[in-house]
Amino acid sequence: MAPPRTYRCESIILSYTPLDEADLLVTMYTRDRGKVRAIGKGARRATSKLMGHLEPLTVVQMSMANGRSMDIISQAEVLQSFSELKGDLDGISKGLYLAELVDGFGAEDSPNPNLYQLMIDTLTVLQADTESDMPLRFFEFHLLQVSGLMPELYHCVECRIELEPDAHRFSPNVGGTLCLECNPEDAHLRPLSLRALKVLRLLDRSGIAAASKLTMDDSLASELKSLLSTTVSYWLGKEIRSNSFLERLHKDSLPEVYK
Repeated sequence: MAPPRTYRCESIILSYTPLDEADLLVTMYTRDRGKVRAIGKGARRATSKLMGHLEPLTVVQMSMANGRSMDIISQAEVLQSFSELKGDLDGISKGLYLAELVDGFGAEDSPNPNLYQLMIDTLTVLQADTESDMPLRFFEFHLLQVSGLMPELYHCVECRIELEPDAHRFSPNVGGTLCLECNPEDAHLRPLSLRALKVLRLLDRSGIAAASKLTMDDSLASELKSLLSTTVSYWLGKEIRSNSFLERLHKDSLPEVYK
């Protein structure tokens, strides 16, 4: 039996690119199909029923038609717009950072409902508090988890002994924490404070609502940001473009004495 020519899917828009005179090439992440690239015919025309429905960070119920080389968006119904998030520069910048990560880690024709829900949950928390960076750290950590790349935090990944306080390091490319005795060949070693290890373990045990309420001093926050972004970039295989814009926003928000 031939597969159906049309289907429906719940998706979140990650990005779009203008195509031809009036079309859009839309990249979305769907709950049941993973990453999908599809064409919105005439979506850039003011009279199009798709106008305004395909903006990044919009949750949409899609009606799709199978095309020869790429599927076609026939209808779109907005389920959640995250309009307050998009109206805030910090908020939309952080949201687009998440979208870039989902685009990089999500695979076409390979559904990962946990990744989809992680994206929705993180955007929801960010919309309520656009100033906090903890939702980003939670997302980065659990992005690794739902992608099968969860770092080891309780034992040495090399010799498997249980870690002792302040006797550990971290390596993104060997899969997590190491004791002081183990030095795997080609391991990218970096220090890991006991405080940072405790926060990582807390992220492992907590939901996003509880984790987002955690407060840290600048030194600890900087260490976690560096460690998680380095690990995510390593597995992504490239630098994260939107991260540089977040860095500029952070610098611009600092008092002049700290710049």
